[in-house]
Amino acid sequence: MASTGYAAPRRMVVASGECKDAELSSQARAFHEALKARQDQDVMSPASFTERVFPAPSGSFEDLQRQLDAAQDQFYEARYAKAEQAIDDALKEISRLPVGDARWQLFANAQLLHALNYRSMGKVKESDTAFRNVLRLKPQYKLDPAQYAPSIRQAFEKVRGELSKAKKVKLAVKSTLPASEVYLDGLKAGQTPLSLDVLAGTYDITVVKGSAVSFPRQIQVQGADTPVLVDLAYEGSVSASPFPCLASTDKSDERTLSYAVRLGGTLGVEEIIVVRLETPSSGPKWFAATVLNVEGGQKVREGGFKTQGLDAPPKALAALVDFVTTGKEQPNLVVPNTNGKAPWSQQPAAGAPVASSSSSSPDLSAPNRLSDGTGSSAASVSQSRSGSTSGLRTASYVALGAGGAALAGAGVVRLMAQKDLNALNKRLNASGRIDAGDQEALQLRDSLASKGNLLTGLLVSSGALLTTGAVLYFVSPSHTPPPMSVGVSAGPGGASASLSGSF
Repeated sequence: MASTGYAAPRRMVVASGECKDAELSSQARAFHEALKARQDQDVMSPASFTERVFPAPSGSFEDLQRQLDAAQDQFYEARYAKAEQAIDDALKEISRLPVGDARWQLFANAQLLHALNYRSMGKVKESDTAFRNVLRLKPQYKLDPAQYAPSIRQAFEKVRGELSKAKKVKLAVKSTLPASEVYLDGLKAGQTPLSLDVLAGTYDITVVKGSAVSFPRQIQVQGADTPVLVDLAYEGSVSASPFPCLASTDKSDERTLSYAVRLGGTLGVEEIIVVRLETPSSGPKWFAATVLNVEGGQKVREGGFKTQGLDAPPKALAALVDFVTTGKEQPNLVVPNTNGKAPWSQQPAAGAPVASSSSSSPDLSAPNRLSDGTGSSAASVSQSRSGSTSGLRTASYVALGAGGAALAGAGVVRLMAQKDLNALNKRLNASGRIDAGDQEALQLRDSLASKGNLLTGLLVSSGALLTTGAVLYFVSPSHTPPPMSVGVSAGPGGASASLSGSF
């Protein structure tokens, strides 16, 4: 996402579950309004959330096409400065449209009109840049002779020829969801894992798979290569309509709460409140709220009340908001006992809120699930911590260990490759080439190529594993590391790395 100067509110509310559920969005909005009505509560509005995460265009495709038509009229009337401003305004809105052929064609039309307008203003360099913005992603693009003068077509072809000879940068795009579609400036470029040779510059990139759409972002493609990794599993779970929401279909809330903390960090808030509807195997639904500290990634408190229909019981809603903001338990609040039962399994009177609060601030990886029947009390958390390492921390150890093993294996392969390279250099002829009949030299060459491919794979794997392990480590609680060992071995046939330990 493009970053601009922004003073973030202290809190925000996000729903979790089936994001298009009318009951969930209605009660989440009612909770947000009740929270916002409290004095000294600085809460991010749904409109601000949408503008920050998924900025929407001011008009439809048709509206923006009419805006470009008006700019074209200004161009023909020689009002070039007004036409330039109108085209710039249209391009900003076009970048907010859903990706696809319609957006790309609108983008291309705007750039070509820019090129004509700039040339009429004597700005040849800017005109060529507009031509380049079309040709860099679609080098086969043709101008209609009926619409463009020969001099314009000649200038366009000149830019095409220059781009064909220009140095390219390798853009490599990966996604946490396989076979995701990659769009550059709205134009589909391929599927992940994607490797493209493109011109250096700034591109709008969006990654899509089904209903999952990444946050819109701009990337600077430069240097020898530009790798891009999009966590579409996380970004695609976020939606802004009808209320800010994290899609969640499973019964475990650990991943959803981790995503919520990441979202809070992206938006710069101190606390994020996740609200959800819980449906036990029997009995009424519960409306639950979990308060998360974004900086520490910790669960501060959580509570819920029984609910039916689109509207939450006003008294229960007010009590829950008071508990969320102050931590004070109301007379009708029920603190769960230490037998591992979730609050909403207690069956208090209809409409009575229930809550749990822990002064020790249990972390996100503690087994505090809102719907699977496990406990959320401090005693349950303590027992869980003393018995085993949390799931997130365990995964971080595994990823870091495997990454270290892959990196060590890469070092071994590099040493073996150097040995082959030294042997090959001794067998080169006076011109530095391999004799066609020298079978041993040919075998050394093939061996070097194979080791080069293996080395690249190990380095890429180690980088991905170490990054994943680091992220999981920082969002998981502090525990004593489990015993682990990394082993690396090498021999005439290759190298191997192993990871072992107990978790």
